[in-house]
Amino acid sequence: MTEHHQSTTQQSAELSERDPTGEGTGPGPPAAPRASGREAFAAPDAFAGPGARSGAAAADPDRAPAAFGGSELPAAPPVASRDKPAALGSPASREAGAEPGSLGSGAAREADAAGRVAARDGTDRAVGFAARAEAGSLGSGAAREADAAGRAAARDRADRAVRPVTRAEADRAVRPVTRADADRAVGPAVRAEADRAVRPVARDQAAPLSRPPVVLPAPRPLGEPRIWPRPFLDRLTSPLPGIRAFARFAREGALRPRPEGLADIPRLPFEPGPLPVVDAGTVALTWAGHASWVIRIGGLTVLTDPVWSRKILGTPARITPVGVAWDALPPVDAVVISHNHYDHLDAPTIARLPRDTAVFVPAGLGRWFRRRRFTRVTELDWWEAAETGGVRFDFVPAHHWSKRRLNDTCRSLWGGWVLTDQAGQRVYFAGDTGYGHWFSRIGHRYPGIDVALLPIGAYDPRWWLRDVHCNPEEAVQAAQDLGARRMAPMHWATFLLSAEPVMEPLTRVRNAWEAAGLAREDLWDLPVGGSRVLDV
Repeated sequence: MTEHHQSTTQQSAELSERDPTGEGTGPGPPAAPRASGREAFAAPDAFAGPGARSGAAAADPDRAPAAFGGSELPAAPPVASRDKPAALGSPASREAGAEPGSLGSGAAREADAAGRVAARDGTDRAVGFAARAEAGSLGSGAAREADAAGRAAARDRADRAVRPVTRAEADRAVRPVTRADADRAVGPAVRAEADRAVRPVARDQAAPLSRPPVVLPAPRPLGEPRIWPRPFLDRLTSPLPGIRAFARFAREGALRPRPEGLADIPRLPFEPGPLPVVDAGTVALTWAGHASWVIRIGGLTVLTDPVWSRKILGTPARITPVGVAWDALPPVDAVVISHNHYDHLDAPTIARLPRDTAVFVPAGLGRWFRRRRFTRVTELDWWEAAETGGVRFDFVPAHHWSKRRLNDTCRSLWGGWVLTDQAGQRVYFAGDTGYGHWFSRIGHRYPGIDVALLPIGAYDPRWWLRDVHCNPEEAVQAAQDLGARRMAPMHWATFLLSAEPVMEPLTRVRNAWEAAGLAREDLWDLPVGGSRVLDV
């Protein structure tokens, strides 16, 4: 024997002397002599494990402790000697109360009691395989058979009487709980209530915001000279495309619809008509095409992103004519610009306006107008406002960007406009935007929007345009986020800016509106040149 093995053996002997039960390493009372052979079965404590049979349990070994369900089992028959087992099903067994064909009168009842103790206190681990093997070798064949039957029956009764939940706990431990299990356990109604509590809440079912209303700032002076930081890159919602995105677009992108997508151009809605006659207290809208609207509000005539040109830089000619002839316009009182992209800021159209027209533009864009000798140019940052003729113009954020030349990326801001008259009637003009968090914030800051003018086109390929252009479904969701009472689609059926079929935006926005459960009359899907009057 090596020195290491001797040391290990000596340490094991010392540990056995200090803690013969194996339950700890501290000093304790001397261990009782280990029973062997038949004596092991005559002593129930051999199955109980250290400390498991103290107190009341030791006084009455056949009572179930409160830990196993809080009630006590009736006392088992006295444990008889196992030296003279009775045959299974004998009269002696029946007189002792055993079920016919199950346990013997002597060794079987003794095994039954031992099995009860083992089931309650987990003594199979304490006795160990060696003790069980030694015990199983004792006695005659009938005794061993009675012992095995007694153990099985006792464990089965212990499962039912001592720990009724043990099997259910085991089921939960080894397999996931299904919805059917939960329904049986707590009832379908409770389960449904729990589902409602933990599942994501749909926006149309969400509780109203509890935030207090926002006090809007006072309007800024018209034509106020201001100095702005350059550029506004910190206002971007998402990074601009990089070299890899442009390389992918060159490989697989598409700038125009396929021929089958262009076949519906003759079907595009175009119904020009005269502008409605309204008074100062009535709001009326006329769609001239793309993002160009003629808004009559508070007695003013306001143009949004006016583009009356037949062709703009970088795109083919218009696929529908302008919905309102320039000569048919009443005197224009104000113009709002959302950003400087060519399909929203058209120099030939701007040149037609009188130079004293009130122009409201994003921060950083005023210089462009002043160079063209406009004298009433008001630049605003997000959440700022100005007022003219009793109508308030609030500039609000959008998920977009700006660029007009190679070296002016995001040198001016971008956004939308909220127009409010003295009666509180509100029109929201989104300009050009992707979908995002700004809509709910705008809706909270400007509650009661009567109609939202939202873009629904120029969205394909989606991976390329998602961050800057809404698709029809997102536009419907944006209208809900805004809390708008009505929605008027725009930014489609005018210029070929992307790859979706020309009629697809209208079809999809109608389907999305219906799927959202919104009233059909609140979707103002106007033809180019069409008008609606706000009836509040």
